Amino acid sequence: MKSPATIRRPYCRPLLYVGLIACTLLLLPLQSLHAQSAPTRPPRDSAKVVTGNRGVVVAETQLASDIGCQILAKGGNAVDAAVGVAFALQVSWPEAGNIGGGGFMMIAPPEEEVVCVNYREKAPAAVDPFSFADWKQHRHARMAGVPGTVRGLALAHETYGSLPWREVIAPSIALARDGLVVDPHLAFSLNSVLRLKSVRTESRFDEFRRVYGHPDQRPWQAGDRLLQPDLAQTLTSIALQGPAAFYEGEIAKKIVTEMKRSDGLITAQDLQGYQPQLLPAVAGDVGPYTVYGAPPPASGGTIVLLQLRMIEALRFSADKNGPYWTGDQVHLLVEAMRRGFRERAAWLGDPNYVAIPPHLLTPEHARRLASSIDVDKATSSEEIAGSIPLSEGPYESAETTHFSVVDTNGLAVSNTYTLEGTFGCRIVVPGAGFVLNNEMGDFNWYPGYTDRNGKIGTTPNQLAPGKRMLSSQSPTIVRENGKLKLVVGSPGGRTIINTVTEILAQTLLLDRPLETAISGPRFHHQWFPDEIRFETDDQGVFTAMQEELTAKGHRIAEREADWRQGSAHGIVVDLPSGEATGVADWRRGGGASSVASKP
Repeated sequence: MKSPATIRRPYCRPLLYVGLIACTLLLLPLQSLHAQSAPTRPPRDSAKVVTGNRGVVVAETQLASDIGCQILAKGGNAVDAAVGVAFALQVSWPEAGNIGGGGFMMIAPPEEEVVCVNYREKAPAAVDPFSFADWKQHRHARMAGVPGTVRGLALAHETYGSLPWREVIAPSIALARDGLVVDPHLAFSLNSVLRLKSVRTESRFDEFRRVYGHPDQRPWQAGDRLLQPDLAQTLTSIALQGPAAFYEGEIAKKIVTEMKRSDGLITAQDLQGYQPQLLPAVAGDVGPYTVYGAPPPASGGTIVLLQLRMIEALRFSADKNGPYWTGDQVHLLVEAMRRGFRERAAWLGDPNYVAIPPHLLTPEHARRLASSIDVDKATSSEEIAGSIPLSEGPYESAETTHFSVVDTNGLAVSNTYTLEGTFGCRIVVPGAGFVLNNEMGDFNWYPGYTDRNGKIGTTPNQLAPGKRMLSSQSPTIVRENGKLKLVVGSPGGRTIINTVTEILAQTLLLDRPLETAISGPRFHHQWFPDEIRFETDDQGVFTAMQEELTAKGHRIAEREADWRQGSAHGIVVDLPSGEATGVADWRRGGGASSVASKP
């Protein structure tokens, strides 16, 4: 007589095979997504250029730019359009467009002082200043600062807007509810994160996969439709109830519930207590121009102006029809960057916690720093460390977004806002449809520890409860003889400061068209690491001068595969005619729109 095991064995094996085959078939779509090779970034394209005298909007997506112009065409002003664009980018460019982050909005009313809405995120009250010293998880709920975007946009709208709040949010609600057609850049953005092992496998990213994953569990392709019903409901609540819906209502409750579940730090009290600030802009003259930037805790306004003044003092000039960059120009700019980033580390932080020395904005300080530059030889970054102790031993994350708006009356907005990393901490608030930032990484976590690899431990930006973290955001507005001339900004982490400096050097000092300045190749130096980074696609410009720069003592970093610096969006105004020209950078797609002229 056969044993029970012997009797069952013939039936057990086929059933096992059937089960394995069934499981394999069920997992095929998921495995095809997980096993895909790294997505390819869309190829280089031309900058998008529009002109008009009834309003121009330039942003990271064409959808957002179009929404901004629709608001202008309905009689809204530049601030109305800017608020609409900010909400539209949450829908159409969620890796950086946000309601879960923060930023800075520069506003220039005609014939009035330029101001800045500071809606930078803040550290939660419960944070332990020393708890992050050994923290390794940058994609964790604990990395989220208290979001400022919604109250910041509301403050700008209350102060300068003209259309009803609901009306400027309505197009973004429809876009989230009805869906948007995915373009190649959005497909690349989504697929780049969804393919990561942590996002594929860890439970804390379940909601991210549900909200941003393709419903067929395959990679996104251009032409697919992305629906965001949870986000549509969130935006509807904000439209109907104002910012209170986000900071005190159901959305706040959802954020706090997720914080408790995921070991985050933001509390209901943090959200209720958050307030943006309306501040005077940082301002200074460069030749016949007045350059306006965001004040601390943004470092861009101060350091862009300082770097421009340094190279101006060195008689930075060129033949307008000559090479885009010469070796001498790059050398001088790198030396200015080296000193600018040293000053950034030494002095800048949240002015509610540290005293910002006023001499940083004086022309005399810029000239003094410029006088230390040898026009023929690179300075060692260690030589200018001064009182900052160096330890033996990262670049700030580059995922931010910028947009520029000018309306028919000359009111201008330059806005940069961010989640810090790509899709922030990648924690999607369940049922709300948006990600939270990971801005806590922008604080200096290691007191007294500044190393040659770029880790900064200086006091002004050290972590503290309720403190706003230092930012490289550099939304900029330029006037010439009191009249609006230029609006520009860029994403790119620490590279933002240098991207904007280079564009202003090209337009203001070298008298080149904005399209040329935005499209041309870029480079970066940030004091430490002591090296120059060149864009991969340099159109042959930097390759030709590399030997010359090395002979001056510069170290050239090895080029990364398809590294693109920033994605600048700007508007230049022709002063005699008042016609505005908008230019959207080619590097991440970009979109530019103008209001059609009346017949």
